[in-house]
Amino acid sequence: MNAPGPAWTRWRAPLGYPTAVLCLWLARPTLRSILIGSVLATLGVLIRAAAAGHLRKREALALAGPYARTRNPLYFGSGLIAGGFALAGRSWLAATLVALYFGVFYAQVMRREESELREQYGKLFDDYAASVPLFWPRLRVKTSTSDAQFSFAQYMRNREYYAAIGAAMTIAVLLALAAWRK
Repeated sequence: MNAPGPAWTRWRAPLGYPTAVLCLWLARPTLRSILIGSVLATLGVLIRAAAAGHLRKREALALAGPYARTRNPLYFGSGLIAGGFALAGRSWLAATLVALYFGVFYAQVMRREESELREQYGKLFDDYAASVPLFWPRLRVKTSTSDAQFSFAQYMRNREYYAAIGAAMTIAVLLALAAWRK
């Protein structure tokens, strides 16, 4: 039986877009803040890309690549992207909104997904969860020659390029805001 989680978690995506628009409206970016924030956001995009190249949704439990460091590299990458854009926007109120949004929704989403993976993979997932942190990545990992390699085809199948496109569009909007509000 899947653990659907609280009903309000269904509002994650529908509330995400207006939250992003509100954060952009509150933003007071400068070229310097955009540069600094973009570095962090780019790191998040790269982590998400690496994770997507190892993830075969509903086919196999991802254990290699970024998944050897954190059980949720996609969400960790998303957090870095959001944090980068919060820095780029130079608004404490917007940064607080982003932090609240992530704290409220993603904690529940990770719990729900953990339950689904535990149901699907049983002891394999339990052993994995016992040795790999939920969110904050560990820096040292034991490597194995049997670890799956990054697959660009899998990255494309998972449509992770949308995150890169979205990040580039957000940087463009922040640059336009910086120029307009100057």
